[in-house]
Amino acid sequence: MYKTILVAIDGSPVSEKAFEDAVKQTIAWKSDLHVVYVVESGLFSDIPADNKLEVMYSLLEQEGTAVLEKIMEIARKKNVQVTTHFEQGHAGDTILSTAEKVNADLIIMGSHGKSNIDRILIGSVSSFVVEHSKVSVLVVRS
Repeated sequence: MYKTILVAIDGSPVSEKAFEDAVKQTIAWKSDLHVVYVVESGLFSDIPADNKLEVMYSLLEQEGTAVLEKIMEIARKKNVQVTTHFEQGHAGDTILSTAEKVNADLIIMGSHGKSNIDRILIGSVSSFVVEHSKVSVLVVRS
């Protein structure tokens, strides 16, 4: 039995599928559902701060807010309560720390991000979470 489920989303079709699976699990187990969106700030750590960086980060924040709003609307239609978390940092570490913070006993996430380039540039976040998680992880394929 899962009491608290955390689903990681990034706006990709596979993360939406992961969210749909999380809703089904939440209903089946009568669980609490948490959703986390992570702005990968590690990509910007070595870049000197300037206006371009601020604009890029602002765009990522806007995208994240829009994704969370879409998820909340889907949840409302299914009569499922969701607690959202908008975080920044290394995606894998942040997903794991959020899971620990909310005491999740199941993490659900997509098998890959918005593009397959993500795997080459930053490694597979889902692989990182599976390898380092202390709780069960359900990886949803596209």
